[in-house]
Amino acid sequence: MNAAVDAFVGLGSNLGESVATLRAALAALDAVADTRVLRASHFYRTPAWGVTEQPDFLNAVAMLRTSLPPTRLLAAMLDIERAAGRDRSADGSDRWGPRTLDLDLLLYGERVVVEPGLRVPHPHLHERAFALVPLVEIAADAVIPGIGSARDALARMETADIQALTYTDPPADA
Repeated sequence: MNAAVDAFVGLGSNLGESVATLRAALAALDAVADTRVLRASHFYRTPAWGVTEQPDFLNAVAMLRTSLPPTRLLAAMLDIERAAGRDRSADGSDRWGPRTLDLDLLLYGERVVVEPGLRVPHPHLHERAFALVPLVEIAADAVIPGIGSARDALARMETADIQALTYTDPPADA
């Protein structure tokens, strides 16, 4: 068995009941073998990125402690996506389109992983405020290997269009 590692997973949804979907995804991540959710950020309403003609997303980040190797953790994450109704196209043509659930392995300890179908740190993490805002919320000292401080990367970005949800926000808006 591998030593336990702190990993960070980005969660996103913009189809269906996104609040319920993200809550269920957090519970499913916590139920993965040899893995526990240690912290989760607030949910944030963010404008669509990439393909912008689609509904806003809800995004969050979860901090996990896992002893799974990165490829097995990714496989579990893809199973959770499929259970939530996500059907990834084989050619990646739906990469930035609407989705019921998107789970991205953002960081896996301090490791750099380059394998078919998996790159960690997430190759665009340092460019995406919708991932950095919730990451910095729960791990202010997070470091992106090869890039540097997540907080410093976030400081260079515009974040005015990212809104934290409160418990009074109606789930139907999500």
